[in-house]
Amino acid sequence: MLITDDFLPVPVPESLDATYLVPLAGLPKVSPKTAVERLAGRLAEPVHGLARQMLDSPLMTVDTRTVDEFPELPPDLLTAFGATEEQLARLAAATHLVVVQAEYRPGWPPAHEWAARAVAAAVAETVDGDVVDVFGLQFLDPAAALRSLPDADGRIRLVDWVLVPYSSDSDGLWFTTKGLRRFGLMELQAQGVPDHLTRAWGAVMTGAARRLLRDWTDGLAGEEVPAFVQLPVLATVTGHDIAVAYGNPEQHGATAPVLLRLELDPATDPDADSFLSLSPPPGHPGPPGRYFAAACATLFNGIQPDVRYTRTGDAMSRAVATARASLGDIRARFLAGRLPEESQLVVKYGLPGDDGPEYVWAGVTSWEAPERIVGASATDANTDPGVRIGSPVVVEASDVVDWAVLDGTGVLEGGWTQAVLDAGERGED
Repeated sequence: MLITDDFLPVPVPESLDATYLVPLAGLPKVSPKTAVERLAGRLAEPVHGLARQMLDSPLMTVDTRTVDEFPELPPDLLTAFGATEEQLARLAAATHLVVVQAEYRPGWPPAHEWAARAVAAAVAETVDGDVVDVFGLQFLDPAAALRSLPDADGRIRLVDWVLVPYSSDSDGLWFTTKGLRRFGLMELQAQGVPDHLTRAWGAVMTGAARRLLRDWTDGLAGEEVPAFVQLPVLATVTGHDIAVAYGNPEQHGATAPVLLRLELDPATDPDADSFLSLSPPPGHPGPPGRYFAAACATLFNGIQPDVRYTRTGDAMSRAVATARASLGDIRARFLAGRLPEESQLVVKYGLPGDDGPEYVWAGVTSWEAPERIVGASATDANTDPGVRIGSPVVVEASDVVDWAVLDGTGVLEGGWTQAVLDAGERGED
């Protein structure tokens, strides 16, 4: 094995496995094979065929067990990763679990994950139930699980597979990834991140995960699984990496790349995880947080802001009330795929500022939990340096003041507050 100062040898596990659950009140109504066959024409053929093949092989098992036969899932962690009260209630009421498990060698494609998620989503769809991703401790509705699978060209959004949780300590924020181990790669971590970079640095971590995952799978491309993959000690991250990881490559222009040093942080506890740590490159003066802030400024330097502030008044109040009253309906249509073709759903929400809230728009990419919207910013914010065009954002539904459906010609539906603002500019009553 060649070891140089430019590359870090990272061990490769012998095999990988995935586990998904479908909670049921009773027994399943159809077989997994029948459920998967019903996805024909709706699921891209590379994955549809893979799911059918693995169902017929010893690499996948699908069992129905009573709830008490499976270890209890921790409600507090499920909640921390986005579970709603309704999902937890359905899990508590379940009498049985369909347990989908698959195993495969490290490399690309990650057949164990794609096939197991496809089969679990197919089964859950037949009972109008939930999918539980045991690795991520996340609930997924069947439609969201199916959307996360590759398209006909094999493309995925990495944010559907890798989360970036963070916590606070005395040195700042501690970020980790949760999802790279699905692909055999150690999780990433970064420590000492300034508190005001929560959104921006989460996006950088996701972009770094995308770049390193490409290097990782390239190193596993041979017929034989190697014992180690050599990863570059200096990882390059670009705005394009971030945009592609969020499924919005067209929403981020060219930016200068940033360098992050990759270091192995082995666990001292045999039951704990080892990490690949991201830190400033050699020679950077000052604390890591200073470099992390500079990296975010480089990656999210983009178009000049175009931001509107709302004003008080009866017309604006009515506009906000109209938009909020219809949030449930537009979410249901978005999840069901009932919006016009080649259109995009956007939401307007408030960011806190010294002179009052600043209202910006974001394109919706995921809305699994009613109270939380995941998207990509459509504007640069003045009040938050982490909110830039194309940057990922998580919006609380309670902060939304408007929504709109757009196509290439403009607003198809919604946009009530914007209409009030535009009318004010024209001097209309």
